[in-house]
Amino acid sequence: MTHHPTQSPQFFLTAPSPCPYIDGQYERKVFTHLVGDKAPEMNDLLTQGGFRRSQNIAYRPACETCRGCVSVRILANEFEPSRNMKRVLRRNADLVGAVHDAEPTTEQYSLFRTYLDARHRKGGMSDMTVLDYAMMVEDTHVDTKVIEYRRRGPDTFITGRGEGELIAVALTDRMSDGLSMVYSFYVPDQEDRSLGSFLILDHIARARAAGLPHVYLGYWVAGSRKMAYKIRFGPQEHLGPRGWERHAEPVA
Repeated sequence: MTHHPTQSPQFFLTAPSPCPYIDGQYERKVFTHLVGDKAPEMNDLLTQGGFRRSQNIAYRPACETCRGCVSVRILANEFEPSRNMKRVLRRNADLVGAVHDAEPTTEQYSLFRTYLDARHRKGGMSDMTVLDYAMMVEDTHVDTKVIEYRRRGPDTFITGRGEGELIAVALTDRMSDGLSMVYSFYVPDQEDRSLGSFLILDHIARARAAGLPHVYLGYWVAGSRKMAYKIRFGPQEHLGPRGWERHAEPVA
């Protein structure tokens, strides 16, 4: 008998652990590995099905008693910035993002470490070493890029890159139907820039310029202060039992 290798991924389930978003809840995740030539195609299908990527693993919540995590994607072509978002864009007009291959640098890690220590000292990533960071960036089998944001310089119009201090970094996957923001971080002491919002706005602009309809933001949890910012970027779709459905317009 001839045996043909299966193309179907194998899925695994994690043990319960305390939920980082809802007190008193326990989370479980279903996950699979993204490896080989089919990884980009599989990442597209799984992301469209509510999965997120971390290194070469795609995962999604599989909690027994809670369905609080909702996958969110922005409809980039229909997006119109609010007055506050326009102010954010103006405040960051001096920044430019340069796209690089998924290769870690010591400068990136230094900013990553500063960001974690200031914003997520007690989070699950707080003890990541430089090697952990390197794996987060380069352990990918899909089309992943690092976007580095710096201030514009006199040669930016030629080089497409900024100069000086590294202000922000985004780790981003390009898929067939959009951009997926895997992880981003930035200098924590320039709160007036609203850099987290700016990075999302910049990705919306990049998706539109590339003819991609969506920007995937990961999960939103109603009532979670950590996730509240995501709902402001509309129009957007949420993944539910009937598939992707348009969510009510946010208040500007």
